[in-house]
Amino acid sequence: TARRTAQWLAVRTRLGERMASIEALSSIVRSLSRDVDERNEAIALLLDLSDIPQVRQRIGRIKGCIVMLVTLRNAHESGTYDDAEKLLHILSCNPQNVLLMAEAGYFRPLIHYLKEGSDMNKILMATAISKMFLSEQMKSSLGEDGAVEPLVEMFKSGNHEAKHSVLAALRNLSSSLQNAEILINCGITGSLLQLLCSVTSVLMTLREPAAAILSNIAESDRILLHRDAAPQMLSLLNLSCPVIQLHLLRALNSICGHTNAKRARAKIRQNGGVQLLLPFLREKNVGIKVAALNLMFHLSKDASQELAEQIRETHLDILVKIIASPTPGIAEKAAAVGVLSNLPVSDKNITKFLTQANLLPVLISLLEANISASPSPQKMWLLEGIASVLTRFTVPWDKKLQSLAVGHGVLPWLVKLLSEGSVKAKSKSATSLAQLSQNSVALRKAKSPRWLCVPPSAESYCIVHDYQCTIKSTFCLVKAGAVNPLVKILEGEEREADGAVLEALATLVQDEIWENGSRAIEKASGVHALLRVAEAGELTSQDKAIWILERIFRLEEHREQYGGIAQALLIDLAQKGDPVLKPMIGRILAHLQLLQTQSSYF
Repeated sequence: TARRTAQWLAVRTRLGERMASIEALSSIVRSLSRDVDERNEAIALLLDLSDIPQVRQRIGRIKGCIVMLVTLRNAHESGTYDDAEKLLHILSCNPQNVLLMAEAGYFRPLIHYLKEGSDMNKILMATAISKMFLSEQMKSSLGEDGAVEPLVEMFKSGNHEAKHSVLAALRNLSSSLQNAEILINCGITGSLLQLLCSVTSVLMTLREPAAAILSNIAESDRILLHRDAAPQMLSLLNLSCPVIQLHLLRALNSICGHTNAKRARAKIRQNGGVQLLLPFLREKNVGIKVAALNLMFHLSKDASQELAEQIRETHLDILVKIIASPTPGIAEKAAAVGVLSNLPVSDKNITKFLTQANLLPVLISLLEANISASPSPQKMWLLEGIASVLTRFTVPWDKKLQSLAVGHGVLPWLVKLLSEGSVKAKSKSATSLAQLSQNSVALRKAKSPRWLCVPPSAESYCIVHDYQCTIKSTFCLVKAGAVNPLVKILEGEEREADGAVLEALATLVQDEIWENGSRAIEKASGVHALLRVAEAGELTSQDKAIWILERIFRLEEHREQYGGIAQALLIDLAQKGDPVLKPMIGRILAHLQLLQTQSSYF
């Protein structure tokens, strides 16, 4: 029996050696891509042969073998999944095979090496991650399977070579928001900042990838938990080379751009952020200049007066030249316009300077060039900024400035923005239209002739203002064709612009013109739109919509046409809505004869 066993083993060994040749193994590997039965037999045979050391060494070298095994594992086919999983596990004893598995999208063995491998193999795996092209899904998969934590540990405790390979790997992984949050939770923020503050020469080469990782992880709002991170980055700006400056500025922009970053912005301002950024307006590196302008925009969102106090005419002149010059790209122009949009509208000195610098025609030319162009985030931001700056040139207390703006042709572009701009641009455009329309009645009176040699034409006659209105003479919303697009905004799903739109429509129902204005709004299907805002808008918008509706329902014709559909909504609002709405709702219900005028609603 012993002799027979020995003979059988010898035969098996000889067969195995023959099967272990590259030619034989290649033939078996090709069978992995064929029909199900042949595939099952091939993978079972490879698994059996993997007991032979020579086979284990050679399988990974056969072109396409690892990729096919990973594919079969991922397919979860019965009969092949388990064998593929076992064979990959056996082959993972060779680090080179592990790298091939990772390139095929199977990361578990690589992560095992990161956690439990030798220092040399850990560095090898980290270097591999840094050089791989990783899709967003692959980055997320690596993070979910636990690759980030051991890399962070290597960075904190490893030698210079380990730190270098880890930072390169984390730079690749940290562009995933999910991984950015894992990194922050692992406490890497403080370690990166500490490295950036280091003046040790041996660590200088690590500062750029560290800054790049900070820029990536700052896109997660969890960075706000590290309250000293932003001031520390700010303090490093003037001590860093241009490449690191750009990373830090991008990180600060991400931090200040988060919706809940008001405290972080305040802290940066307290540390002299605006004053530190002003010299960057003269920066020759366009990327750095744009990033600095963007940061200045974010910092002045909730501190416009503070920005006005620190900015000088020389800075305003630079911003105007950026906007007016044909050379800067749209990103630079949008950033410069954004900064100007945050300056207080009430500052007459700034308005005077910008007017004398001929900014107004430049803005209108930019509107004309970009409003119908192919949309992009930068163009959208540019149009929003222009719409915001134009509110400065349409303030109701300066009719001369309004005339200048209208003379440059601003009104038709404001109306066009109502249809083609973002919701923010629509809101700002509606604000400018409201400001212009506030003076339409007064301008009608000032320009009313005592006698006419020629009867007025029906075409130029305005039914709302009962006057020969033109866009340039009375800033008339009706003649500008603004009423329909204003109502259209109220009919949409976005509610951000409601307040500004309602302010514009309210100018058409002022005391002297409410009757004609009510008819103009009704003709534009405005009653349904106003009822919709009254039902679903924010409180201030509800209040203004109900105020306009009260004037509309003073007319018998409107009560007859819309009273039936309005009364159920109004009664429900009176019972369940905010108490501040009840008095005006009561007046409408009285118009509809559903409530006595002596009611306690008033």
